[in-house]
Parts: sequence; C-alpha cells; structure tokens
Amino acid sequence: MRVGFIGLGMMGKGMAANLQKAGHDLVVHDLSRAAAEPFLAKGAVWANSPREVGERSEIVFTSLPVPADVEQVALGPNGLIEGMRSDTALFDMSTNSVAAVRQIHAAFAEKNLYMLDAPVSGGPSGAASGKMAIWVGGDEQMFNRHKTVLDAMGDQAAYIGPIGAGSIAKLVHNCTSAVLGAALAEVFTMGIKAGVDAVDLWAAVRQGATGRVRTFDRLGDKFLQGKHDPADFALRLLHKDVGLAVGLGREVGVPMRLANMVYEELTEAMNRGWGTRNSTVGQLLQVERAGIPPLTADPERIAAVREADKQK
Repeated sequence: MRVGFIGLGMMGKGMAANLQKAGHDLVVHDLSRAAAEPFLAKGAVWANSPREVGERSEIVFTSLPVPADVEQVALGPNGLIEGMRSDTALFDMSTNSVAAVRQIHAAFAEKNLYMLDAPVSGGPSGAASGKMAIWVGGDEQMFNRHKTVLDAMGDQAAYIGPIGAGSIAKLVHNCTSAVLGAALAEVFTMGIKAGVDAVDLWAAVRQGATGRVRTFDRLGDKFLQGKHDPADFALRLLHKDVGLAVGLGREVGVPMRLANMVYEELTEAMNRGWGTRNSTVGQLLQVERAGIPPLTADPERIAAVREADKQK
C-alpha cells in the first residue's frame, strides 16, 4: 500500500522502517526533513504538509509527542482532514488523550473519514524489532481491513473496542508502570539500607511468587472475577507483612509513602472483618470508590485469553 507516516522520532522511525521493509511505499512528513532522509534514500516520498500526506496515501499513521501535535496534524490548517480521501483511515499511534482522540474521530466522521487510536507499547527497541503491542480503538472493520499493515509494525496488534479504547488501555499500562516503578524503588531502597546487597536482593526476590508472574496475570483470577474466597494467602497475613516492612523502613530511616498508604488500605479492609479472606480482598475498596458495579468477569473468557497466549 501507499502508506503515509508523520512523525519519525524515537518510535516513529522504527515503525516506518518496518513498513518499508514489508514492501509498503511510504509518504513521509516530519518537522525535521533530516529525520526523513534515511527513508527517502530507500524510496520514500517527501510530503511538505500533513495535507499532502493525506492526498497521496491510502492509509496514514501518526506518531507524535503530545495530543496538541496530533490535533494540529489532523485538524489544523493544511491538516490531514483537508487531504485524505473519503473512506480512508488515520491510525494515531501516539499516546493521546481520550478526549482528543474522540474529538478527531468525530470531525473525521463528518467527512466520511476514519480515525482510530492505536497507541503502542514496546519502546524504541520494540518499534525497531517489531516486538511491540498495538492497541486499537475505533471501527473494527477498518482495523480488520488494515490488520496486515499493522502486523508489519508489531507482533501484537489487537482490537480493544470503540474509539478511545486503545488510549485507555495505554494509559492503564503506563500509569501501572509508573506506580510500580515508584513502589519498587521504595521497597528496594529499604532492603538495601537495611543491609542486603542490591544485586543479591534483586536476584532473590525475582524468584518469589510476585517475581515469577507477568504483571497483570493475577488480576484475572481474583480481581476481575470478584472472587476473594477461599484464601490462598489471608489478608491478615499480608497486613502483618506490610506492617513489618514499613516498620523496618522506619527503623532504617527510609521514607515509604506508598507502602504506608497500602498499609492503611489493608487496615481498612481488616476493619471490614475481611481478615480471613484472600489478601486481594482489599481491592474491593477501590471498586466501591470508583462507583462501578462489582466485577464478575467470565472465567472462561479469562482462560481463553491465557490459552491464546500459548498459541502465539
């Protein structure tokens, strides 16, 4: 296909390179023409504006830093909306705001154009190697029509749901990473200051129960299904363990803001009389605060997701 690509930065350059390797003809645009030179040398065509990219392409991808950039490229003067042909699609691979994605989608729909949010996860190395997740929200038929193009860039291109769903998934993922990163720094500094060599500590705990599972796997068994009984590790025991950990932090003079917040959360759950239930039961407090119905995911759907992983 003749593929338009706007944004040839840290992520975009790897994805565009894989499209070119797959045999697609590229029409490229970037604030810096120098960023496009490696692609032009291999046969890509330069466009002077997003509008020109739209005019010359059968499908367009954007990979840009912030929501305002995407809005400008899509809807601004000489933007994509002025050049794209009817019944063609823009896949925005940026990490975008849900509101911006829906605004662009609505404006495009008025002109019989499609906008899908398709943020990616894998970092620059994943973008270059093609080992990358692509989470797509928007028109499912348009996703299916262009799945082979997406597969040229990532090995895990998946349709998530209506417009905005891809962006929501990306924000959940990246915010999780940030919170976990802060938590890991907190507990590891406590362990190191308490007297354990950093590498020895890391080598030990990565072989524990938490270290051996993928980050989100445990959600499937308890949280998503709303099943916190019977206990395989009781809340009262986790409450005791976290209490000991924050106590050690105080002894060695390490601030443990997140751990103390978790200890308060577990204490609240204990005060509900949940001490003998599974240690995950405190998650019900957040479900209540969020104002969403109790979670009762179908275990067969969860099993199907895991089975699909085995087939990949």
